[in-house]
Order: sequence, then structure tokens, then C-alpha cells
Amino acid sequence: MVSWFGSRDPDFVRSLTGLVPYAVVASSVGADRPVWEHLLETVAPGAADVSGWREPIEILTSVADEGRRELEHAGWDGSAPVLVVHPGAGGRTKQWPAQGFAAVLESLDSAGLPMIVVHRGPADGDAAEALRLQLGHRVALLEEPPLRSLTGALSHASAYLGNDSGISHLASALGVRSTILFTTDHLAWRPWAGHVEPLLVSTQTVDPADVDRVRGALVACVG
Repeated sequence: MVSWFGSRDPDFVRSLTGLVPYAVVASSVGADRPVWEHLLETVAPGAADVSGWREPIEILTSVADEGRRELEHAGWDGSAPVLVVHPGAGGRTKQWPAQGFAAVLESLDSAGLPMIVVHRGPADGDAAEALRLQLGHRVALLEEPPLRSLTGALSHASAYLGNDSGISHLASALGVRSTILFTTDHLAWRPWAGHVEPLLVSTQTVDPADVDRVRGALVACVG
């Protein structure tokens, strides 16, 4: 057992190691490196080659099949390229405004966009609804699918666009070509996947320069 929280609370450490003698309570991560490197160092101290740890995760065929059914229920024909968009995040400060997502997606639409599928999780209602209102009925909706089904759905995506969130980490871990939006103060939590480079944006306003950069990154993913 490895715990990546509680290291500053002696009572927590004492209680956990009393219950699980071989438990490891890792120290807090410093600000000078990505969190994933700290987590890897905890479970594989001194690992010289980290490339093998950053390879995409392979999922079971049954999970991919569940995801296919989820997408087909949302309107997918089974062959069109799919762009999954996750406009929510665990905190408001990590959410790029719906207007920014809409500006990017609308500009791509004229160039022939793949099927847009918006994911709405339990905490993403406001963000997903705001984006749906911006785009009208031109998007399909994955509404609170089970995590297993969502994993399968993401495995069929040609590209992904989303905020700093667990869903974005999942998409990148599956190897999906992803554009993931971060703020500077959360950059340490970037995904571990080697093929994803976080894109820094302001979540306070919709900066036209941010829209241009996100559009460019997404075009590269879709293409």
C-alpha cells in the first residue's frame, strides 16, 4: 500500500502503518518536477528508464465494446472520426470558459469536423450545459457513463479536448491524441503520457490568443 497524502500528519502515518506494517507514506511532492515523476519514484526508486512507464494502457476488448455501444447510443455511426470534449473539471479555476471551447469547435466545423461528443460527468453539469447551449444541437452527449464505459468510448476517439481533469488523464493514458488545457499553477499535475504536452491558457477570460493556440493544437490532433 502506498499513500501519497498524510505525510505531514504523524497520527495518520502511525495509524496507517499500524494497520498495514509495510505501507509507504510518501513525502509531499516538490514544485520542481511533475507529480507523476514523484509517484514513480515512490513505487520504483531509482528507475533509470521511465519510457516504459509512459506507454499507453491497453484495455480489454469487452471494455472497448462497451464504449462502442455507449457512442452508438449517443448517435455514432461506428465509422466517423470522433472528437471527445470534456469541458468540466474538479475546480472552477481549472475550467476554460465554454465560450473558448465553442469558439474553437465552431471554427473547426467549417473545415469539416469529426463527430463532436461532449462528456458530462457528475460534477460537470454546468460546464457541459453551457457548451451545449453555445453549440446548439450539433453535439452528441455522453451523460455520466460508468467509468468502464467511458474508458471504452475514449479508446475509439480520434482526438480529445479537455481541461485539467481526471478524464483528461484517462484519455492521455489510453494514448488518445489529446489537447489538454492547464493553468500555470497546476502544471505540475500534467499527464504522464509522453505524447501529450499541456497547453497553458487563462481560465479567467477567453483570450483570443489562447483560442488560436488551442485551435492549432486541436487541428494537429484531429489531422
